[in-house]
Amino acid sequence: MHSWQLSGIDHQPFEALFETSDDALAAQGIVRRRAGDSGGFPCRVSLTDAPAGAELLLLPYRHLATHSPYRASGPIFVQRGATRCVLPAGVVPAYVHRRLISVRAYDSADFMLSGLVCQGTEVAAHLDRLFADATVAFVQLHNAGHGCFSCQVDRAGNQQS
Repeated sequence: MHSWQLSGIDHQPFEALFETSDDALAAQGIVRRRAGDSGGFPCRVSLTDAPAGAELLLLPYRHLATHSPYRASGPIFVQRGATRCVLPAGVVPAYVHRRLISVRAYDSADFMLSGLVCQGTEVAAHLDRLFADATVAFVQLHNAGHGCFSCQVDRAGNQQS
């Protein structure tokens, strides 16, 4: 049995942004986009690639809001109307399988314990190994090619919001 599960980020902070003008979004460093036919627009809320034509926001997101040296932010896509997805234990979404992924394990003080890059199809095996170590508090996945935050992985039943 897998001891970990992936979760998307909370959708609520982004809902009002979709009703904001493009100029007001630009002033915040946010860009409105439409998903293309070839994919490549993974929503960090729904944990899916947005379908062609879907409205998305590309915006900066602080994915590790900590006082450790590993504090970090980066660009993410959020799809209009998406709600937070928490996957069952042991499930890796299809959009992760299709990408080269950076897997970063952290302890409870938000210090990185391990970092590796692998094919998305190998992520589950690495998560099993990482979460077998009791000092691993959480893992973050990043799309290795662009370095974008992908999603949080927590011990099953301990999802962060």
